[in-house]
Amino acid sequence: MSGAKDLQGKVAIITGASSGIGEAIAVELAAQGAAVVVNYHSEEDEANAVVGRIKQAGGQALAVQANVAHQDDVNRMVQQTVSQFGHIDVLVNNAGVEKSTPFLEKTLDEWNLVIGVDLTGPFLCTQAAARQMVKEGHRGTIVNISSVHEDLPFPGYAAYCAAKGGLRMFCRDVALELAPHNINVVNVGPGAIATPINKATLEDPEKKEALIREIPLGRIGQPDEVAKLVAYLASDAGSYITGTTIFIDGGLMHQTGSL
Repeated sequence: MSGAKDLQGKVAIITGASSGIGEAIAVELAAQGAAVVVNYHSEEDEANAVVGRIKQAGGQALAVQANVAHQDDVNRMVQQTVSQFGHIDVLVNNAGVEKSTPFLEKTLDEWNLVIGVDLTGPFLCTQAAARQMVKEGHRGTIVNISSVHEDLPFPGYAAYCAAKGGLRMFCRDVALELAPHNINVVNVGPGAIATPINKATLEDPEKKEALIREIPLGRIGQPDEVAKLVAYLASDAGSYITGTTIFIDGGLMHQTGSL
């Protein structure tokens, strides 16, 4: 692989890394020298394709199936990572789901699914990875892929907003608890990013134009832009950043109306 090797020798777990932002993060961290675990829930072929892409470019990668909302799966994933690569330096809590339903029609099953993946998942993964980092006794980094919707309302997505709002305070609180162990915890809050989850909007000219009008920089972000930010935070250069959210949204939060 070519380019900077700021993560040489580091080992990173990226949850939900079979597509979209997670895939971009896995590829970028590997390009910068990290050995990466490409976590997936059900998209095995896609995860293996990401691993293949990384290995073809000269990197190290391993695909691991795990439901981040299940503690046994998470513990197994951490154990497999240590068994394969020897240690853990970086965890990126990227796995997430979102469901659009009017609040008065939202079911408990939908609520539990979104909260389970988007909030309980980061709790389980962070705890398991942090325990391993503390055991190893070296600096660690945990990055949560949050959203502008940890602060910005999003009608129809009450569970998603609740999860991301919870992730905001989870980051701040856990950052204080883990600081004595030299582990920094940071949220990255993307705005509108061109990923499969936004396919319907991006393929509708009117919806896409309406979205772009809400973004001061006048364009939709790319997954690799988020990935480069995460790579910086995972590197030693980002080691003094903790307990905060860094938004990467083209200014969306400062201009948006009803999105």
